[in-house]
Amino acid sequence: MEEAGLLSQLGINLSLFLSQTVNFFILLVVLTFFVYKPLIKVIKERNKKIKEGLDKAEEADIRLKEIDGIAKGKIKEAEQQSINMIKATEEKAKALDQDLTKKAEEHQQKMLAQIKLNAAYAEEEAKKEVLAKAADLVKKAIVKTVELDPHAVDQALIQKAVSEIKNEN
Repeated sequence: MEEAGLLSQLGINLSLFLSQTVNFFILLVVLTFFVYKPLIKVIKERNKKIKEGLDKAEEADIRLKEIDGIAKGKIKEAEQQSINMIKATEEKAKALDQDLTKKAEEHQQKMLAQIKLNAAYAEEEAKKEVLAKAADLVKKAIVKTVELDPHAVDQALIQKAVSEIKNEN
């Protein structure tokens, strides 16, 4: 009883303490089975889902980087193709320009040859016409001179005949 006296001096009632201890362990068992274990299960599932989400996000990040690398490669390839197309187009344009220049020069040479031919033909026609007119003029001059007295023919008469012929034309 000394223990009871000592505990009572400390303000502890042994039966009340034992009943509260039993109540605490009953509450501990009830909370463990009905709250703690389901709560731990929910937390573990949630952590598992979070970990799966993080893994999927990491995998998506890796795939995104791979796709980004592929896209950059495709862009570089497309740029190279466009550069090659531009170069090919420039080469074709230069070749076409050279071809057109060559054709223009050939056409110019043909036109120049044709112009020379036409000029030669026109010159020949002009000579024929001048000769024809000269022959006609000489004929008219001779006729006018014959009409004059052969002794009186001198330079002044020839000039007069020529001026008369000019006036007729």
